[in-house]
Amino acid sequence: MENKKPNGTKIVVLGGLGEVGKNMYCIMHDNNIVIIDAGVSFPESELLGIDYVLPDFTFLKENESKIKALLITHGHEDHIGGIPFLLKSINIPAIYAPRHAKELIAVKLEDKNIRYDNLNAYNEDTKLKLGTIEVEFFRTTHSIPDSHGISITTPDGRIVNTGDFKFDLTPIGPPADLYKMAKIGYEGVDLLISESTNALNEGFSTSESKVDDALGEMFDTYPQNRIIIATFASNIYRVKHIFETCYKHNRKICVFGRSMENNIKISTEGGYIAHKELLINADEVNNYKPGEVAILCTGSQGEPLAALSRMSNGNHKHIKLRPDDIVIFSSSAIPGNALSISKIINKLCLNGVRVYTNKALSDLHTSGHANEEELKLMIRLINPKYLMPFHGDYRMLKHHADIGIDCGIPKENTFVIKNGDTLNLNNHTITKGDSKPGADVYVDGNRIGEIGGAVIKDRKTMASDGILVVIINVDMKKRELLIRPNITTRGFVQVNENEELIRKIEYLADRIIKEQLADSHSTFATIKVELTSRLIPYINELTGRRPIILPIILDIKKEATVNVK
Repeated sequence: MENKKPNGTKIVVLGGLGEVGKNMYCIMHDNNIVIIDAGVSFPESELLGIDYVLPDFTFLKENESKIKALLITHGHEDHIGGIPFLLKSINIPAIYAPRHAKELIAVKLEDKNIRYDNLNAYNEDTKLKLGTIEVEFFRTTHSIPDSHGISITTPDGRIVNTGDFKFDLTPIGPPADLYKMAKIGYEGVDLLISESTNALNEGFSTSESKVDDALGEMFDTYPQNRIIIATFASNIYRVKHIFETCYKHNRKICVFGRSMENNIKISTEGGYIAHKELLINADEVNNYKPGEVAILCTGSQGEPLAALSRMSNGNHKHIKLRPDDIVIFSSSAIPGNALSISKIINKLCLNGVRVYTNKALSDLHTSGHANEEELKLMIRLINPKYLMPFHGDYRMLKHHADIGIDCGIPKENTFVIKNGDTLNLNNHTITKGDSKPGADVYVDGNRIGEIGGAVIKDRKTMASDGILVVIINVDMKKRELLIRPNITTRGFVQVNENEELIRKIEYLADRIIKEQLADSHSTFATIKVELTSRLIPYINELTGRRPIILPIILDIKKEATVNVK
């Protein structure tokens, strides 16, 4: 206590605010930093060609020597997906994760050929001392096994991060440890960092056991039909009771989708899912009568390359849809995916199959996130002085803060902040700190952070307006244009159907190039700049579109050598 620095403990948010994804939070006291989660988010449709979006790691790079450990709340991608990218750029001395998340991380690192020797499993009884920071864990209920909240104590006070959670009094897996939450709250909590995904939903969320009953009824109703179930690969408890339901109804299970296969492999080996003997491979599925098999697949969000999408298109290697098939969407639509899901459902219906969704039968899916009343219960159990909502867009965070106010937390003690902001905890008092917002980091294949806003803008332009290539043959020594410029396009117009337009563009390009060649000071660079700056407004005036202009200059000399510029 005597060695405290004047600025106390800092809470630094790198991701997870104003969004659902790429969760990453840092607690820093003196020369000690612990990181909570390292997630990714998946790109919106306008981020063309981007695979993942990462938080900005600049703060961690600047303070690399202070990092003691990375703590993981659970094994979903928005909490562990960024770990391989983090390890490539920053030294993390130790990672502590629940057992199931540890296995998922190990597979992820193996896929990326990353060797890491200090990946440790914790449970609800684990206690860590990381420099001046003390850590303990409490079990929560979520849609994936081994989900935990984290309690962090520094000389300046106590911080609790809930991770993702819900309160389910009849869960499929172990119940949340309400006693330990209440005990931590009784001991005193300064700041509660609590998830907000379903803050706008009133009441309590549906119990997972209700979904179990509903799926069981579907199997009872269609004993002679082949049943195809699409769900989230990471929803292990849903997959668990699908296995149990198939066991009760004497059905074999065939799994399609690499992520689903990986999660089931880890979960059966870890003892989370029983009845591994029910699994059959893809070549065997057509050897069984329809009522003897169930198909478990990815594609509940309408992903074009997922197994269910390929089935609906009729190009799946092993599964051809039958008119008596039953397709169940045991999922809800992630915001932005409703149109894709609707298209898949329409294609399935055109194939004659009967489709059930969560909308048609409300208990075919339940969220793993807390509704409004559950958020209130967490606040009452933890009883914090201050509240910082996380894991949600602004309206979710704001509504969660209002929930905290309704539960007796003073308005000035709630913090609706954004990525890059900091909070200062000093002697059990919290104030808003400085802000150092960083830009999202894009992952494109093996390239991390190399794709910036300018490239994304060009990709959007090519997607909407196309590209126009101007091929120019010149003799720069004689300052002559040898033949008229050749115009070709991709994604702009069909050349053979727009000959008059192409001729106009060629004529203007010809004139611009000759003007430039007549100027003895012009270079390849100045010719390209002049072509681009004058062709774009001209084409926009003719067509209302602004394609990317790509000039290619071939310098052809008397010796017949060609230099491409």
